[in-house]
Amino acid sequence: MELQQYLTHFHTLSATDIQLLLTFLKPKAFKKGENIIQAGQIQRELYFVKKGVQMSYFEAESKTHVIAFTYPPNLCAIPESFSFQTPSRNFLTCLTDSEFEYISFNDLQKIFDQSQQIERLFRRLTEAVLAGIINRHIELHSLSIEERYKLFAKRSAHLFQVVPHKYIASYLSISPTNFSKLYNKIKF
Repeated sequence: MELQQYLTHFHTLSATDIQLLLTFLKPKAFKKGENIIQAGQIQRELYFVKKGVQMSYFEAESKTHVIAFTYPPNLCAIPESFSFQTPSRNFLTCLTDSEFEYISFNDLQKIFDQSQQIERLFRRLTEAVLAGIINRHIELHSLSIEERYKLFAKRSAHLFQVVPHKYIASYLSISPTNFSKLYNKIKF
């Protein structure tokens, strides 16, 4: 199972712990354009992406500001809303038809009480998310627009074919005009 392989990158679980986690996971699907979470809602479910591409963003000054893209086999969530069970300031929407396995916040807390190893796994997942946010912040402030573009293309080139370029430009904090120039100049 792809999810098990993904989780193993963060922490190895026993067969018993894997089975415990799997018993709480449920399937869910969303259509292209559907919101998983809207600003003001509390994210009560944590999603593991099986299929599709999703985007978290916020709206300010009549502009869409993209925070992140998710796709298999990653987690999909508004981390602060899920972790603290507080209303989200952001949207989480499906850019393509999407399929997930999910676990509710309450079920995850029950599992943490039953398995220190699963709690450790999710701590390491959370640490990886935090490290990614810090690295992205550093990239946005220290790299040129061309360097940011190339790094994105190296990590997620497949998104150029799926995600509207205006959203990738927003994610990279590059104007649409400069993004278009880079897209036409640098081929991958």
